[in-house]
Amino acid sequence: MSEMRATTDLEEFVGSAERLTRLLGIDLGAKTIGLALSDAGRAIATPLDTLVRGKFTANAQTLSDLVKQHAIGGIVIGLPLKLDGTESPRSQSTRAFAANLAKALSLPVLLWDERLSTVAVERALLEADVSRDKRAERIDKLAAAYILQGALDRMARLARRS
Repeated sequence: MSEMRATTDLEEFVGSAERLTRLLGIDLGAKTIGLALSDAGRAIATPLDTLVRGKFTANAQTLSDLVKQHAIGGIVIGLPLKLDGTESPRSQSTRAFAANLAKALSLPVLLWDERLSTVAVERALLEADVSRDKRAERIDKLAAAYILQGALDRMARLARRS
């Protein structure tokens, strides 16, 4: 992949992301951007931060700073699909953000099916008896970690088969 772009093809993404670098997971919301970070071995996703979603250039600059700070070699963005697997206007908005981010940061971007990720994270927080305020504060970065962990687990299964 000479020009960086967003893809849904995991093997293409793995082939283009620099080896032994961390991956950044993103849960893109209308008002916030949840962030998670993998370890360099790409085994574990950890919640990192939540950004306020603003103008693309400002968000891209913040993400660029994080890429440099954490030696990130690729980005995994949750792709919001309907339960039946079809795309929605939010899916198209996420695809546009991912394509622009891939170009702005010169990094490969993987679009990963995020169906029910926020629901799963919220359910776990409710079971842990986390207060409503704490849930709201943490849910986006936890959803980003959930999305990233799903991609990491799939990458590990692919590597074992090779």
